[in-house]
This record gives sequence, C-alpha cells and structure tokens, in this order.
Amino acid sequence: MIGRRRPGRDRGSFTAEFAAGLPALILLLLAGLTAVVAVTAKGQCVDAAREGALAGSRGEPAAVAAGRVAPAGADVEVDEGEETVTAVVRARVSLLGAHLPVITVTGRAVAAREPALVDGGVS
Repeated sequence: MIGRRRPGRDRGSFTAEFAAGLPALILLLLAGLTAVVAVTAKGQCVDAAREGALAGSRGEPAAVAAGRVAPAGADVEVDEGEETVTAVVRARVSLLGAHLPVITVTGRAVAAREPALVDGGVS
C-alpha cells in the first residue's frame, strides 16, 4: 500500500522557490534592457558617423553634422584625408546601472570627397 501525502507538507515551498528565483529574473531583465540600450546607441553612432562623413565629403563641418545625430555625451572624431573623410563616433553605455562598468559602442563611416572638392573644381 502506498502512503498518501499529508496535506500541508509542502506549504511555503512556492514562496521559497519564488524568492530564490526572483533576483535571477530581475538580473536577466536588466541585462536584456542593457542590451537593447547598447544596440540602440550603436545604431545612433553609426547614423551619426555616416552623417558626419557625408557632410565632410561635401565640404561642410563634419563634427557638427555628426554631433546633431550622435547620442548625448558621444565623442566625435573626424579625419579628413585628401580623397576621403572618416568619422568615428563613440558613446558609453552603462551596464545594469550607473555605478557599474560601462561599455563603449562605436560607429565608423568613410565617404569619398566630392569630385569638385578633390579636383579643385576643374572638370
């Protein structure tokens, strides 16, 4: 004969399991949110670098154009060569809060100068 379970022997086990699993669930949620923020910042950096490189290729101020699109607090570097303009935008993203380490996302774009600017306007 198999013994029957007494009612109430498992009382409180769900609460204990929930209390043990809740911190892991919150940590997973914060990690997911951080990943979304990092991917969004990466997209903004790429867009800003592209905008800066294109503006520089047309003879406009590249850093100003990139700064308009870049995330807040991003660093913009522009390297203007003879035939190309390279823009690099870097932004820092906090991991799981303000007091933990940060990751840096980078966007980089290169654009060829307009022919009129390379040749000095001679066609």
